[in-house]
Amino acid sequence: MKPISIIFLVLLMASCQQKEALSADTIINKAIEQSCNGKCDTVTIDFDFRGIAYKSSRSKGMFYMDRTFTDSLGIVRDVISNEGFQRFINDSLIAVVDSTAQKYAESVNSVHYFAQLPYGLNAPAAQKELLGETVIKGEPYYEIGVTFLEEGGGTDFEDRFVYWVHKKHFLVDYLAYSYAVNGGGIRFREAYNPRNVNGIRFVDYKNYKPKGLGIPLISLAKMFENNELELLSKIETENVQVSTSTKN
Repeated sequence: MKPISIIFLVLLMASCQQKEALSADTIINKAIEQSCNGKCDTVTIDFDFRGIAYKSSRSKGMFYMDRTFTDSLGIVRDVISNEGFQRFINDSLIAVVDSTAQKYAESVNSVHYFAQLPYGLNAPAAQKELLGETVIKGEPYYEIGVTFLEEGGGTDFEDRFVYWVHKKHFLVDYLAYSYAVNGGGIRFREAYNPRNVNGIRFVDYKNYKPKGLGIPLISLAKMFENNELELLSKIETENVQVSTSTKN
């Protein structure tokens, strides 16, 4: 075999190995490892969001997520676990009709989901695709599209997401998503205020929207750079605490 043929073969094999190593699943797994340091499956996390206390706990396939707040009825605690949804008022379990329970459960899950990203993107229902690569503010990113199967994907399984994962640091610095509830909408989020709490990375987000609805999610990064998005709000988690205890 000619030397040039050997060189070509080596380069081809290296190229194939690189493509395999940089699959969407691999990129997301690296992002989770960077943010979780292997701890997200076995920790208890407490934080406050907009005046409401949230807590999650995971260990050996068991999970627990809740929110606790006070209203005119007293102290309300909404719980999602392997057993489903439960609502407690002043520590007493109350009956909730299925449609209302589903609404409460999705609200609790949504806050925990965004607060602990990218953890959760390796769930069995999450379908990931490497859409391409781009540069945002001079930094290189992988563009990962995520959709969810109906089975195990929750009531919002039709929502679509794009995550921008830094090519060197494997951190999720931007994300975009479309949703169908309440007439539908599109959002783009910019992570800021990164901090490490007992080995786990947390960020806050600046929440933007475009002027129209018929815009591809992958286009939002360029619109963000061109100042074509409207800042709606800030998504801030406060008083974050992380422990290895898994007591509920």
